Amino acid sequence: MATFLILRDSLGVLCPLVFVRRSDGKPHAVRLYSIASSRYGDDMTGKTGSLCVRRATYWCPELKADDPAKKGICSNFLCDTQPGDEVMMTGPAGKVMLMPEEDPTTDYIMVATGTGIAPFRGFVRRLFAEDTPAAAVYKGEAWLFLGVANSDALLYDDEFQLAKEQNPENFRIDYALSREQENKNGGKMYIQDKVEEYADEIFAKLDNGAHMYFCGLKGMMPGIQDMLAGVCEGKGIDYNEFIKGLKKKGQWHVEVY
Repeated sequence: MATFLILRDSLGVLCPLVFVRRSDGKPHAVRLYSIASSRYGDDMTGKTGSLCVRRATYWCPELKADDPAKKGICSNFLCDTQPGDEVMMTGPAGKVMLMPEEDPTTDYIMVATGTGIAPFRGFVRRLFAEDTPAAAVYKGEAWLFLGVANSDALLYDDEFQLAKEQNPENFRIDYALSREQENKNGGKMYIQDKVEEYADEIFAKLDNGAHMYFCGLKGMMPGIQDMLAGVCEGKGIDYNEFIKGLKKKGQWHVEVY
């Protein structure tokens, strides 16, 4: 099967030696960040790549302020860099987020939480923003599910809305906003609840060869797996065999951290 690689899955960042672990004084280990661009990069030169980085901070209830001693070392280092600063990097690494391009009618179902949106931004750019042969012939449907707490936490929404406006027949977006929406039971709307709303359509697409991707914190998967198992039970499908079949056919892609 012909595939294209989104600069693989991640790039590693090494913090400068001035940042050492408090426990033993040794340098911090490499930190991996998901790549948020296609192999061509945002400037289409093939020499750049984009990362999606969330600045990690810790709010101390006693101090009633961010505790600098508990902030994310590497994320803050990256967020504080300026144009022209040098950053030591490793990679790229990983090969989970592959897009098959042999059949331009292939459907892609992308499920993300938070900064797990990164590879799917690359997918959407590849399919709808870049001037490439693959984009020109794509006739399938790319369906993006993103789960965040609030609407102001939606990443790359302007790009996704533009892609939807320009490609209404080929791109769909559904957001799960846990603090703003309710699920069918009146509880918070999490990513698995939003996906479940379209379970029949998603299962039909998978039966027809769609590829399903997951990226985000590893805590997202138990809820999704429980939801899918419940849907399978309702349809009289053996869940374990169903997932095994998707994996065997290369339709199931999970990159969580």
